[in-house]
Formats: sequence, C-alpha cells, structure tokens
Amino acid sequence: MNQYETVFIVTPVLSEEQMKEAVKKYQDYLAENGAEIVHEEHWGMRKLAYPIQKKSTGFYHLVEFKADGNLIADLETQLKRDERIIRFLTVKLDKHAVAYNEKKRKKAKDAAKEKSEA
Repeated sequence: MNQYETVFIVTPVLSEEQMKEAVKKYQDYLAENGAEIVHEEHWGMRKLAYPIQKKSTGFYHLVEFKADGNLIADLETQLKRDERIIRFLTVKLDKHAVAYNEKKRKKAKDAAKEKSEA
C-alpha cells in the first residue's frame, strides 16, 4: 500500500454543515474501499489564486491516507463528478515526504502541548 495526500476545494456557496457532509462522503468512501486515513486537516475558507467557476474562495481540506493504487482513479472519478468539489489534487508520497509530514505533525503536536501547559 502506498501513501497518498489529497487536497480538495469545496465550493464556498455551501453551508458549514453541507461542507462537512461533502468531506464525510470522501472519508467514508476511502474507509469503505480499504484505505487507512493517516491524517486530516481542515484549512477552512481561503482565497483562491485565481477565480474558478466565478468563485474567488473555497473550503480547503487535506486527507492523507494509505491505499492501493487502483483506488486513486476511482476516488478522482468521484471527485470529478461531485459538483461541490471545484478542484482537487492527489499526490503519491515518497518515503521522504512521509517522514516530513510525520515530523511536521509531531512538531505541531509538541507546540500545542507546550501552549496548553503554559
């Protein structure tokens, strides 16, 4: 199983609840198809670098997961068909990227722990 990272942008016209529903759909899809979700981040509403479908903002969400390669094509087909998703990008992580992500998460966790103790 390889490790992948998918970032997708959900259209800003949705309510917070509808956006969470869209994210949950893909979490469930990955789980149903044997993928192991390693990490998730919701980056919130951000300004786009350029307008997409006449929209200048979107809800960004990152999912890092382990899965077989044949699942990626199916996942991307699902993302393309969903009108709520305006852009997505899936990247296969090599061992260096996996190590970097783990180090980054550990550093963020340690910083949060220190902040809560202070």
